[in-house]
This record gives sequence, C-alpha cells and structure tokens, in this order.
Amino acid sequence: MNSHAIKVACSNCNLRELCMPMGLNADELQRIDEVVAIRRKVKRGVRLYSNGEKFASLYAIRTGFFKTCITTEDGRDQVTGFQMAGEIIGLDGIVNDHHTCNAVALEDAEVCVMPFDRIEELSREITALQRHVHKIMSREIVREHGVMLLLGSMRAEERLAAFLLNLVQRLHARGFSQSELLLRMTREEIGSYLGLKLETVSRTFSKFVEDGIVEVKQRHVRIMDTSALKLIVNNNQQPCP
Repeated sequence: MNSHAIKVACSNCNLRELCMPMGLNADELQRIDEVVAIRRKVKRGVRLYSNGEKFASLYAIRTGFFKTCITTEDGRDQVTGFQMAGEIIGLDGIVNDHHTCNAVALEDAEVCVMPFDRIEELSREITALQRHVHKIMSREIVREHGVMLLLGSMRAEERLAAFLLNLVQRLHARGFSQSELLLRMTREEIGSYLGLKLETVSRTFSKFVEDGIVEVKQRHVRIMDTSALKLIVNNNQQPCP
C-alpha cells in the first residue's frame, strides 16, 4: 500500500457534496482541509484496513470501489457491503478502537485519510460537521436494517433487483448513467452479499435477460426496464436497501 502526503483541498473536490457537509464558510472549509491532508492509493485486491487492526482514521473514497467483508468460522469471506467514490468507510472501528472487518479495493482506488481524533475535535467546534458525522453513522444503521430485510424476506429475484436499483441510484448521484453500469464485483461477491449461491445469482441474471429487463455482457449491465425491476421489489412491499 502506497501513501503520499499530497494536500487535499476538500473545498475544491468535486465529491465534496457527497462526503462533506453543505453550507460551510471559507474558514471552516480551510480548517477541514488542514485535517484531511493525506491521500492513500490502494491497488486492486489490497486491503485498506484489516479486521482487528487498530482504528485511527475514517476514509473518504476519492476514486474506485471497495468491499467490506468478514471471515466466517469456516474460513469463507462474507461480504457485508460495497462502497464507492464519495462514501466514507472505517466507521466499524469506532465502537472498540479496532476494525471489525476487512476493506478490500475491487479496483485501483484512492482515499482521503481523515484522522478520527482530529475530526472528532473539529466536529465539536463546527456543528455542521458534527451533524454530518452523525448522519453518516445513521445512514449505516439504516443500510444494515435494509440488508436484514433483504436477506430475511426477499426471494432471489427481489434481492438482485433491489441490489441493481440501489447500485445504479448511487452511481447516478455521482454523475453516471441511470441505466448502465459496470459491476466491479464478481457474481460470487454479489451472492455473498445477498445471501445467494453463485449459481442462483447467475440464473437470476439470465432470467432478467430472458425477460428483457436487462442486457448483460460480462460485467457490463444495461437496465432495459427499470419499472420492471421496481415492480419486482415493490411486490415484496419492502424498501430498497
């Protein structure tokens, strides 16, 4: 893992609205700039942090995709989430000062390092930053509840439809297409996250293709009928995770 101290100007970053609070004045932005002063490059397949590692920082993803996962008792990797540019990871370490999962880059990535003690100190003085940190934590709680609902009550088709809708929605917020996406994760990783076997994920993708809902070329997915995906999810009467 290579790290280099390059000044990161949050005030000039095109992802600022996604990972930093709105409405900060110039002085507050400058103070945050002074805290978030290091970028770290992470190569594909390399861990940003590991389960059991001492917690020191949160990380704002600048470019790339990550997965968070835990190792089960039988040695399998259980995927707990996928994170993309503009999102913040590392919150799992706050509770007991050690990370409770692994964060692995799914492609070459770059993160902004946010030392938590400095962020905590600054948030006491900048109310908007404190609210923003609380919002991020709350969003993680809501996401985990959504995943529990997903795994507890949805059929395979509903799980995959909800996953695709959620992913494309998040990508669209970052300026990408509302109907096309490149899956950075494997079907096996999708299955691990959704609680489905690899064969079930592949079979469900094939059914969506046969029904004209999506087009799939390796990892490229084009959503042909968004309404059909939404109908699959809404029939279950559960929110998209």
